[in-house]
Amino acid sequence: MEQNVQIQAKPIKIPGPDHPISIERDTERVIVSVAGRVIADTRDALTLREASYPAVQYIPRRDVDMAALTRSEHTTYCPYKGDASYFSIPAGGDRSLNAVWTYETPFEAMAQIKEYVAFYPDRVDKIS
Repeated sequence: MEQNVQIQAKPIKIPGPDHPISIERDTERVIVSVAGRVIADTRDALTLREASYPAVQYIPRRDVDMAALTRSEHTTYCPYKGDASYFSIPAGGDRSLNAVWTYETPFEAMAQIKEYVAFYPDRVDKIS
């Protein structure tokens, strides 16, 4: 018996008036800590504001202790940014599973966040 499989392409959307996304440089120092350990420390963060969502700090990978992170199998898709990969922070235990996300090959409109990661505030001890 032959199986009919349809593969649906993921939609790609461009930010605009109906779904605005802005990215600005943030020169304030941003420090992320978990279990008493500094995981990220930068003065080169990007603040991404998307529609009505809370602003998100994206931190350059060069300012993140990537050795403190473990890549997970979890992924998500955003029609504006692309496929997101996730990392967990073992030092944070179960609370820090999939605590970090990154767009390793973002869509052209969001190319600025390539080589940056973001942290869920409730999965780390502190973002200051």
